[in-house]
Amino acid sequence: MEIRLLRYFWAVAQEGNISRASRILNITQPTLSRQIKELEERIGAPLFHREKNRLSLTKDGYFLKERAEEILALDEKLEQAFSAQRNEQLSGTISIGCVEADNSDTVAMLLEELISDYPQIQFNLVTGTSDDISDRLEKGILDLAILLEPVILNEVETLILPREERWGFLVSKEMFIAEKEFLKPEDIKGLPILCSNRSEVQNLLSGWSGEPLDQLNIVGNFNLIFNVLPLVNHKVGAALSVEGAILDRRLEEAVFIPLQPSVKTHCVLVWKKRVQTPAVQELINRFNHAFKL
Repeated sequence: MEIRLLRYFWAVAQEGNISRASRILNITQPTLSRQIKELEERIGAPLFHREKNRLSLTKDGYFLKERAEEILALDEKLEQAFSAQRNEQLSGTISIGCVEADNSDTVAMLLEELISDYPQIQFNLVTGTSDDISDRLEKGILDLAILLEPVILNEVETLILPREERWGFLVSKEMFIAEKEFLKPEDIKGLPILCSNRSEVQNLLSGWSGEPLDQLNIVGNFNLIFNVLPLVNHKVGAALSVEGAILDRRLEEAVFIPLQPSVKTHCVLVWKKRVQTPAVQELINRFNHAFKL
């Protein structure tokens, strides 16, 4: 399938209107309509519901739009990579994924230095779950990722960042355990728990508590701590988290209580084993110089 057709389809999907999309693409409306029709014939399914002045995506249309976004992003990155190598200069865009953790400010610090030295470099910073960030890295949409240990990816290079991430529970100040300095395994018996849906985090909780997951009172799962803060504030449960994920948040109704025995992990800089663009390689070199143990 031609990249050009995907660009046409994506523009129509974004605008929901052939006329507006044709103006953005700088082609005639009949030409664009014909291209979309040919694309639907090639796929063998309608991509749009056609209403009076509006086009909305079908189920197949939504699927193609998601795939088109990935392919177009990769195509843009490929063009940038060749452009940077042709010009033999540090330029282009670096795409970085980062989980919620204390080490995110490390990325900010090194990016600030890099852009100060090379103003032609731009960056795209994406925050998400470990699974989402890992998936984007695997697909090549991201150049680099900051993930929490353990990292289970194939064909990658890693650099462990030195700052430790301390685990604990985020609890409402109105809960009976809020005055405790530390939480021990016996303290969470019967406690309603909100836990990440990552199997690695669930295994960490089970290993620390000495209890199988089905013996713990896990009332819900979450992906980002931002989504679960209102539930903590309303005493629905105590959320297992790293302290760095909530350091910059105003916790007026909740408090972070670390685990005892203490559980600490590191963040890891991860990138695929492949030839990197000069800009990405320069940032990797700076991480290595600053933090390689």
